[in-house]
Parts: sequence; structure tokens; C-alpha cells
Amino acid sequence: MIPAAFAYARPDSVEEAIALLAEHGDDAKILAGGHSLLPLMKLRLATPSVLVDVGRLADLSYVRDAGDELAIGGLTRHHDVEQHPLVRQHVPLMSAAAGEVGDPQVRHRGTLGGSLAHGDPASDLPAVVLALRGTMVVRGSAGERVIAADDFFEDFLETALADDEIITEVRLPKTNGAGWSFEKFQRRAQDWAIVGVAAVGGESPGVALVNMGSTPVRADAVEAALRAGASTADAAAAAADGIEPPSDLNASAEFRRHLARVLVGRALATVADTTAGSAR
Repeated sequence: MIPAAFAYARPDSVEEAIALLAEHGDDAKILAGGHSLLPLMKLRLATPSVLVDVGRLADLSYVRDAGDELAIGGLTRHHDVEQHPLVRQHVPLMSAAAGEVGDPQVRHRGTLGGSLAHGDPASDLPAVVLALRGTMVVRGSAGERVIAADDFFEDFLETALADDEIITEVRLPKTNGAGWSFEKFQRRAQDWAIVGVAAVGGESPGVALVNMGSTPVRADAVEAALRAGASTADAAAAAADGIEPPSDLNASAEFRRHLARVLVGRALATVADTTAGSAR
């Protein structure tokens, strides 16, 4: 449980961090909160020769009103995302999900950008950003680009980030009072979810699943059913359609399909209830 030897660099700016990443290529890894990367290093599943510690770049920790969206800095801690009044007001799904990440220590150290960059399908927040149809602003030596959540997660622990790119900002559309829900099933409190669901209502409903594939997964069949006017029960019955969940020590693929249908049903019922409540 001891990481391989590595060099350590602590840049004073985003530009310096990008230069270090460009210099070392895939031998370098970004260290933000460290809760995703360090366990992999201890197991030697990740063996970077250089760690680029960006955790103290304060200019990447913020929440700002950006018109129809909220802009959240990539190094904003989970706790700050959960507690920020703008997030609670305009994107309550993200606030609620951020409050369920790990334990208080993880929430005070882990960062939103770090969770997304890691791309773990068992992580809560990537599925939330997917359901919300958020976008990631990334910066590298070639400049800045904006990547939609649907194009960001490519394979298991692989994202569209280039070796020299950093997530500088996450943009989330304001949900404007639409109903929402975050559901997950765990063996024990603070465990990774065996299956989780992030759902938001409105004119373009979004439903995404945790730990149901090699990446965070959009429940396309559920969204299509909702757009077609299907009932909550009928839409939830399609939760696992077209999805190939993994089998592991915690659950078989079939059990995950069952959980997805149950949790999506609960989530959609909550979305409907909160939407109706806000309309009264």
C-alpha cells in the first residue's frame, strides 16, 4: 500500500500547472483533493512520476451567477458546492448530491473538478452533471474549450481531457424550480453506490445513472418515455434498457438492472411531487 516514487510540484497559477503537464505528458497527474488519485497510487494502479498539486489555486474555487447557468470553479470543494446559496437556489440537485459524497473529510477536501476528471462511474457527481446537461470548461496549452457532459466521459476512468488540460469551470443550467431527485442504494453509509440515480424534470427531463456502466450513463430510454408522455411507472420500467451494467462482488448485472428500475421509479415520483408542489 505504498505508492511508487514520484516528484512533486506545486504551481502558483493555472498557466504554470498547464506548462508542467505539457512538459511531463502522461507521466504527470493533477493532485487536487487527492481522494480519487491517492488510493489508486497506493494500489499502484496509477504510477505517475510527477504530481502537480493544484489544490491551492484559490482562483479556481468559486460559484458565480452566469445568467441562465451557474459557473462553479473546478477546485470548489464538495462542501462548498453543497452549502452555497446560489447552488441551493438554482441547482438544488447538485447541492443535495454534493452533500452525500463520502464523509465530511472527503467533502471538505474533494473537489468538483477532480471528481469529474477522474470519471469514476461509481461516483455521484459525474452522473448529476450528466443529468443536468452541464458542460466542462477546460484549459490546456492549446487554449480553452468547452465540453458537454455527454461527450466528456469516454470509458472506464477515461475522459476527453488531454494530458495537459485542467477543468477550470463547470457550468450547470439553472433548473428554475423543476422537480429533482437524487437516489442511491448502498450496502453501508458512505460506501460507493451500488446503483444511483440523478433526475431532474422540466421541458427537457434528465436522468442519469451511477455505477451502471463503464462510464456515468444517461438513461436515454427513460428520458424518451418521459418526453413522449409516459407515466412514471412506464418510464421507470425502461431504466435499464440498452444498458450493460457490470457484475462484481457487490451486485450482479441483473440485480443492478432491478435496482435501476426501482430507484428511477422513486426518483421520478419525487420529481413529479416536487414539480406539483412548486406549482401550487
